Amino acid sequence: MGRIPQQFIDELIARTDIVELIGARVPLKKSGREYKACCPFHTEKTPSFWVSPDKQFYHCFGCGKHGTALGFLMEHDHMAFPEAVEELAVRLGLEVPHEGGGERTAQRVDEPLYELLARVARFYTEQLAAEPRARDYLAKRGLTAATCESFAIGYAPDSWNELLRRFGASDAERRRLTDAGLIVERERGAGREGERHYDRFRDRVIFPIRDARGRVIAFGGRVIDAGEPKYLNSPETALFHKGRELYGLHETRRARRSLDRLVVVEGYMDVVSLHQAGVDYAVATLGTATTAEHFRRIFRLVSAVVFAFDGDRAGRAAAWRALQQALPEAREGREIRFLFLPQGEDPDTLILGEGRAAFEERLARAVPLSEYLVRELSEQADLSSADGRARFAEQARPLFVRVPEGVYRELLLERLAQVVGLSAARLEALWSAGKVDTPPAPALARSAAVMPAPRGAGRGSLVRQAIVRLLHFPAIALEVTAAERGGLDASEEPGVALLRELLDDLRAQPVQIPAQVIQRWVGHKDGETLQKLLAREEVITGAPAAAGELRAALLKLADLAAGRRLEALEAKSRSGSLAADEVKEFQRLIERLSHRDARGG
Repeated sequence: MGRIPQQFIDELIARTDIVELIGARVPLKKSGREYKACCPFHTEKTPSFWVSPDKQFYHCFGCGKHGTALGFLMEHDHMAFPEAVEELAVRLGLEVPHEGGGERTAQRVDEPLYELLARVARFYTEQLAAEPRARDYLAKRGLTAATCESFAIGYAPDSWNELLRRFGASDAERRRLTDAGLIVERERGAGREGERHYDRFRDRVIFPIRDARGRVIAFGGRVIDAGEPKYLNSPETALFHKGRELYGLHETRRARRSLDRLVVVEGYMDVVSLHQAGVDYAVATLGTATTAEHFRRIFRLVSAVVFAFDGDRAGRAAAWRALQQALPEAREGREIRFLFLPQGEDPDTLILGEGRAAFEERLARAVPLSEYLVRELSEQADLSSADGRARFAEQARPLFVRVPEGVYRELLLERLAQVVGLSAARLEALWSAGKVDTPPAPALARSAAVMPAPRGAGRGSLVRQAIVRLLHFPAIALEVTAAERGGLDASEEPGVALLRELLDDLRAQPVQIPAQVIQRWVGHKDGETLQKLLAREEVITGAPAAAGELRAALLKLADLAAGRRLEALEAKSRSGSLAADEVKEFQRLIERLSHRDARGG
């Protein structure tokens, strides 16, 4: 895998709004120039977690967690660095570049599949234009030509080998068709090579499945007349993983620049019909139950999700499976609701019958996860009796322990205890006495090494003052002259090596905001030191003042170094003679320090 260029990472950090990113996951409240909340990384009652829009940086004064937008995704959403970069890039509509031959090789491996799927998608849309029966079917379902075009809906011909004939002339092409999940090998091959395979999709309306960048990665097919299965999906491939993808997510992000919630439905037609009616934030799982990966992906984008299921037995079963997957993701700042439609209705038919306003009114009345949990368990127990309430508590216990520590868990405990007729503390104690396998809360590192520096501490050394000003206003590095920078070379003050390296880096590769500096130094031996310095509260009136203070600090550091060198030369002269070049140096230093005294240094 090729390296992601530093310049691109700098751009991501500069263009990402960290308040918007974190605010989608944590309920932030404005406090002066910053935003505060209870920390998402440890349990607390008084907010000590803050997000700075000026620094594009977050920090918790309780547990010491801090970082940039990329760091938050890695820490909070448990992403690897490349995944976090990809997530920010997708939010901004950018494609992640890579350096080096390794990535180009990887792209050559995948690119033929993407190209093939794009060509096949165009073929299917052309076939739809030539097939009146398929167009009539879509029209009867209420879809307009514009909607079909927006979702690139197509038609697979009623043929066993039309796709194979057009795109599988050679062995290599047939292998790619197989790798893309477009053809199927017969169990018993016979005759010519072409007869050993057949087209997967035949006489079906085709829905291309696109990734976050809009590339076709798979297809879903729906029968036009009677037939089984009603829906047929591409199999798992190198590009397509059913448990990760959401149909309509690309179209949703294209339709809306900002998202505050998603509606999850069960079918392709539901998504398309909802988008056409103006509910353009609907997505669907792809022939599989809602997975933990689905939830993680949803909550990277929004803080609220509504599951809209049919009111029949299958819909209720799907909702219960979704609830069980949702429990580990339920926490404060997130909203998970369930909407059950009238018997015999699905989102497709309902939106066509009653329109957007009525459907969104239903969404507003959707049942919160906690109430749905209580309702389902209550239906399985007689709450009017002690035996029934005990049964309710026993069924609720394994579900409750899957909810992570935090405010939401405490509130859910209170709600369950209310149904049982006990106090929350008593119910929890009884569950604990029953030796429930409750996952332990993660230990928090509170050693002196990771705790933030005291707020309101003094200005510190000249080196520290200079570094802090560079962190807050990195662009001022360009105002430092070569002579001022050169004065640091002789300095031996503690921390001056870090100051020199930071200053040189910012002069060679300028950036504009503190978070860009922090992200660039992640993994460096002094990266944590810089993060702690940035987390401290500092009174700096602005960039011009910071630039002046930086240059003054550099001048004083150079003077200190000159004074120490002068003392060393004086000591040497008393014990012996100075060399000719040392005599000249001695004279220069006296002259320099005399000028310093004259200017009041």
